[in-house]
Amino acid sequence: MQHARYTHRGPVPQDVIEAANFELPPLAAGEVLVEVIAAPINPSDVLTLTGDYGSLPPLPAIGGNEGVGRVLEVGAGVTHLSPGQRVLLPVGSGTWTTHLTSDARLLVPLPAAGDAVQLSMLAVNPPTAALLLREVDLQPGEWVLQNAANSAVGGYLIQLARERGLRTVNIVRREDAVDAVRADGGDVVLVDGDDLAARVRAETQGERVRLAVDAVGGGATERLAQALAPGGTVINYGAMSGEPCAMSPASLIFRGISLRGFWLARWFKTAKPDARNALFAELAMQIARGVLHARVDATYAIADIKQAVAAAASGGRAGKVVLLPNGPAA
Repeated sequence: MQHARYTHRGPVPQDVIEAANFELPPLAAGEVLVEVIAAPINPSDVLTLTGDYGSLPPLPAIGGNEGVGRVLEVGAGVTHLSPGQRVLLPVGSGTWTTHLTSDARLLVPLPAAGDAVQLSMLAVNPPTAALLLREVDLQPGEWVLQNAANSAVGGYLIQLARERGLRTVNIVRREDAVDAVRADGGDVVLVDGDDLAARVRAETQGERVRLAVDAVGGGATERLAQALAPGGTVINYGAMSGEPCAMSPASLIFRGISLRGFWLARWFKTAKPDARNALFAELAMQIARGVLHARVDATYAIADIKQAVAAAASGGRAGKVVLLPNGPAA
């Protein structure tokens, strides 16, 4: 057994994490032994290693917040899970590992169909995209505006919006990202710039845009606000620019634009278990049917965790970096 462990945090994420061998104690009653099939490396994972995320686990810690596994053994009293069954791992359970034990009640059964690598990304980005789209009561045919559209969340948001009959205006920060977003199904794809609002109005033929989703912050927040109809809402869920959201008095006061924040971890804490499980079940079925998918740039073994984290932290990737702790996913 091997996991990716860190004992301190620092500015270079790959420098603080390393692969280490370990052993697990025998299963207690109510526990399940799981073989981890796949676990992605998300931006929040990188920020956790550098100490810049909003919630940090005590040290030492095992990296990884989400993943999919296969049940190997069940402890006494576990009746709803059986060996061989695929499960969604608990959020924040340290998923960069070949094996883990978990309270059986925290494991979500997954459909037998569907790509395991795609299902491993179920717990963070798809629900983020789905819940962002619910922040405003949009009707089929309306437009949604988003930046960082070439991100994993951006790709899921495009696909989920299309399923609901919504149209998307997608903003990227570099020209070479345009084609990938179009391939995801983005209706309009624009490169960010000072004249963004005018270009959005031209592409949407002046139709009312009520929701903008912001993952960049800084001046990008104001550019989204300028592109919205009066009374519109900007939902911020990230700060890729490293700067706080900036919005002018003209947008806030005279045009009545609202700015709100969204953090999936807060939703997990406040949502009822039935609501969480229902959302996971809905998204899992969409992934299994091929309706939802994310681009994957590269896969790595636990032994190569330093290279994997360095790749995930770098810019210009063509998709997600995913760990395959026990070899190619099946």
